[in-house]
Amino acid sequence: MSTRPVPPWAGYGIRFARPSESGAVAALLARAFADDPVMAWMVPAAGRESRIARYFRLAQRQQRPHAGAVRVAATGEGRLLAAALWSGPGRWKPSAVQELAALPRYASIFGLRGLPRAGEVQNAMDEAHPQPPHWYLPSVGTDRGLQGMGVGSALLGQQLADCDRLGQPAYLESSNVTNLPFYEKLGFRVTGEIRLPAGGPTLWPMWRDPDPTAGRLAKGR
Repeated sequence: MSTRPVPPWAGYGIRFARPSESGAVAALLARAFADDPVMAWMVPAAGRESRIARYFRLAQRQQRPHAGAVRVAATGEGRLLAAALWSGPGRWKPSAVQELAALPRYASIFGLRGLPRAGEVQNAMDEAHPQPPHWYLPSVGTDRGLQGMGVGSALLGQQLADCDRLGQPAYLESSNVTNLPFYEKLGFRVTGEIRLPAGGPTLWPMWRDPDPTAGRLAKGR
């Protein structure tokens, strides 16, 4: 008989995040992105993790008006293990009014040097963003120490199963080359490179077509 201890997060489930959890979601994503190459290029080193957390608080405020925008993997006791921000078809780009209203917060997060870089990143991603309707995954992160244990795959798998059922594609940009195999196992494929100016890091746009087999199986149930 195995005596291997059961991890305290073993009994987790996937659900929509509650509005009261926005701070916990932001803190989790900040830990997950603390060493991200693009975040490191944009966000000053001093207080980086707290700045990134503020960024993800802002990102959630911009996405929360859309149903199902924030999904989490969480234990029954409420511990968050992973979080994903999603935008549905036609909703991936904040309005000009939203962006203008958020500008002072962006300036506080990124600082004088980082703000122009953040603008360059956003412009480069917008130019490369595909036009066909799709689900967009701007951010997903698993908490420290839990990577590689299947939590992130389970979290994304629920939305991707919905994409298959509805016949809808999905899109993301990976900011870390080491994450490409993870996304490829979920059905995404690299479609090019987004190279940032002034020696900045590279992002990899990735597209996922819906699995027609999964859609047919769902209809046959």
